[in-house]
Amino acid sequence: MKRVLLTGAAGGVGTRLRKLLPPIYPDLVLSDIRKPDDLAPGERFVQADLADMPAVERLCDGIDGIVHLGGFSVEGPWDTILQANIIGLYNTFEAARRQGVKRIIFASSNHAVGFYRRDQTIAPDVTVRPDSRYGVSKAFGEALGAFYSDKFGLEIFCIRIGNVDDKPIDARRLAIWLKPEDLVQLIRIGLEHPDVRYEVVYGASDNARAWWDNSRAHALGYKPTGRSEDMAEAAMAAQAKVGPDPIGDIFQGGTFCAMEYAGTVHTQKKS
Repeated sequence: MKRVLLTGAAGGVGTRLRKLLPPIYPDLVLSDIRKPDDLAPGERFVQADLADMPAVERLCDGIDGIVHLGGFSVEGPWDTILQANIIGLYNTFEAARRQGVKRIIFASSNHAVGFYRRDQTIAPDVTVRPDSRYGVSKAFGEALGAFYSDKFGLEIFCIRIGNVDDKPIDARRLAIWLKPEDLVQLIRIGLEHPDVRYEVVYGASDNARAWWDNSRAHALGYKPTGRSEDMAEAAMAAQAKVGPDPIGDIFQGGTFCAMEYAGTVHTQKKS
C-alpha cells in the first residue's frame, strides 16, 4: 500500500489513527466532512461529504487502500444514518471500484450483532442481529463489502470493532475492549495480507471475558497485545457506580439494545 486514505479522520478513532498510521503508511490522506481542529502542517487533508459521489470519486483518485471510518458513529435518526452510513458507504465502495482501489478496511461494529446474549460466544459467520439503526447500517456495510468483493474483485476486510480506548471502563468493555495499537495491527493485516479477499473479524484485544471467537483473525496473524483483565478491578469498580440495566446487561450491544426496547427476553441456552 503506497497511498492510503483514512476517512472519518476527525472522529475519536480517526484521531488516534492519525498518530499511529503515518509511521507505517507515510503517504496517508485524511478526509472527513469537517476539518480536524488540531490538523498538523504535515498532514494531508481533503474535506469531503461522503454523500456527494463526485467528491468521493475525486477523493479516491490515486488511492491504493482505504481505511473507512467515515459516517455517523452512534445511534441516530434514520435519515442521518441513511445519508452518512448507507449512501455514504455505497459511494465510497463505488468510487473505489471506479478508481481502481485495491483494498478497503470497513470499520464495522459489534452493534451489527448486538442482540446476541452475553452468555453466548459467537464467530464472525453468525447471522447479523443488529441492535440499532446504526447496527443495521454496519450489517449493510458488511453485505455491501461481500457484494463488491464477489462481483468486482475488491479485497474487503471488515472489522467488527468493540470499543477503542486506552483502557476498558466498565464490565461490558472488559469483553469488547480494543487497544488502539491492536486496531493498527488488524488494519495492517487487512491492507497487506496476501490471502485477504473478503473477511469479517472482531476488533478486540486479548480479553479473557470476550464473547467473540476471533480465531480467524488469529489465523491471519493477529497477535493482540492488550489485556483487559489487567485493568478489571478498576473497570468493575466503575461498573458498580452505574447500576444494573435490565435489558442492556443481557445483550452484547448493551445500552444500544435497551434504547426503545419493546421486545420479550426469551431464555436461551448458552452456546
